[in-house]
Amino acid sequence: MGDSSIQFHKIWLDQCAATEDIRESFGLQKALRYLIGEKLFSFVEAAEDEPDFAAELPAFVAEIRRIFTAKQIADFLDELEHTKFLAPNEPDLELDDLDDPNEQPWLENPVLGAEELLRFSRVRQLLQE
Repeated sequence: MGDSSIQFHKIWLDQCAATEDIRESFGLQKALRYLIGEKLFSFVEAAEDEPDFAAELPAFVAEIRRIFTAKQIADFLDELEHTKFLAPNEPDLELDDLDDPNEQPWLENPVLGAEELLRFSRVRQLLQE
């Protein structure tokens, strides 16, 4: 990579900085959902195939652990596990009309589901070492 190219594997720096603003404006849960639930999961997925991302992962995780307390991280992961991974696969009668069936394709695909669950386990292990 030349000096003029964007180093996508360093994007986590901006994401961590944005998290502080998100927490201030929208609260702790939205900040956790943004940085861990979205950005870290995407980063871990990229790190599975890209050495540049894999090399940055420990620094990204260390910064997340600096931004949030161990209890905040643990509580968020527990909630995510129960709502996303252990929730019964039944339609919610009140929200059924609002649900996009394409939003979580891994619910219908066991391979995607297994990959997501393994990724979740990896994220939990990284954050709670």
